[in-house]
Amino acid sequence: MKLDHFLAVALFAVAAPSFAQTYKIDSSHTYPSFEADHKGISFWRGKFTKTEGTITLDRAAKTGTMNITIDANSIDFGHAKMNEHAKNKDMFNVPQFPTITYVGKSMKFNGDTLVAVEGELTMLGVTKPVNLTVNKFKCIQDAMTKKEICGADASAEFKRSDFGMNYAINWGFSPDVKLAIQVEAVKSN
Repeated sequence: MKLDHFLAVALFAVAAPSFAQTYKIDSSHTYPSFEADHKGISFWRGKFTKTEGTITLDRAAKTGTMNITIDANSIDFGHAKMNEHAKNKDMFNVPQFPTITYVGKSMKFNGDTLVAVEGELTMLGVTKPVNLTVNKFKCIQDAMTKKEICGADASAEFKRSDFGMNYAINWGFSPDVKLAIQVEAVKSN
């Protein structure tokens, strides 16, 4: 290949347009929820009601990332006393760690279908890999706003003890946590 042809190809590659789109999390339609063992006899289920962040997605290249921030103070079990207990140092220690973050570093596709996100969860100051399974994903033109919106149902499992949340494990509580995340995001560019 001649040098001038090589330079032209290289310049085109650098100047090629990106097809990545940025989507802003719709906090009124996004709720990370979870279930955790209660004494080995039942499960407590809760959710966080305040989440923000962005998702960058290039469906043609089958790539993407995400940066999500959850307000730990927004935890809601539907039980005021449990909400307050979960915010103290035994569990989420909200005064010291007011946010939980998830950084999705790569997205996995099966054909054109988004099926997984590989990323890291930071909770209680500890960062560990947590991968999401995407159970459903779809983008549409919203009839009301005329903007593109994408939505997903994602799930994951991890051990809360990996993040230093050891409350009641010595009493027989399991450290296993199941996540179920409903998310919607609006195209911002």
